Amino acid sequence: MPHYSQKPRGHRLCDQCGAVENPAVAKFRLCGGCLVTQYCSPACQKIHWPVHKTVCHHTSGQLSSAKQVYGESDVARNLRKFTSAYNTLLGWAGFQALQLKRMPSNIRSNALLIELTPRSSSDASRRFSIAATHIIPRTYINDPVVMADIQRREERCRMCGSVSQVMPVEVDAPSRITWDMRDDWLSTLHHCVESGQTEFLPKSTTSRGCVFD
Repeated sequence: MPHYSQKPRGHRLCDQCGAVENPAVAKFRLCGGCLVTQYCSPACQKIHWPVHKTVCHHTSGQLSSAKQVYGESDVARNLRKFTSAYNTLLGWAGFQALQLKRMPSNIRSNALLIELTPRSSSDASRRFSIAATHIIPRTYINDPVVMADIQRREERCRMCGSVSQVMPVEVDAPSRITWDMRDDWLSTLHHCVESGQTEFLPKSTTSRGCVFD
């Protein structure tokens, strides 16, 4: 079984060996089929292929369908850049929406679903708008291939002390997060995405709400 090290926030893990990416040395490569799974080396990618093959083909098929609907050839790449740019914001919004400070166990039964609408922009952080948000039961995800991949990622992140979401957006386990509970998470989410504010640092202890730097 691969050994997973503690993951620095904002860095990626190799999906095979669990190595932590050091962008100053070398950036990890993405799977060319799904553009989601990442590897530290061609060797790890080759070893992981028997495990990854099913979800890779599944994701590639979904991307092809999305291209036909939106006429966009880089849906996965744009979505990945978007979620990477707003990693802290999305993790914070999920934490607040699911009320994980009060009830950490909600992470096992519910999820925050964010609907996005594509928009034209040369800035990767402004290629989507927030269309709607929903708190959904995890049973809403009824695709067995997708659910199996989510569970695999969560197991991986439990071993390195984190909780992983689908795209993947990763945050610390709820018990280790010191953020205060906020009711203005939705307006904050909209504000940051619409204004292209990617450097999100919530100062959630003030009585005035979040302060946007």
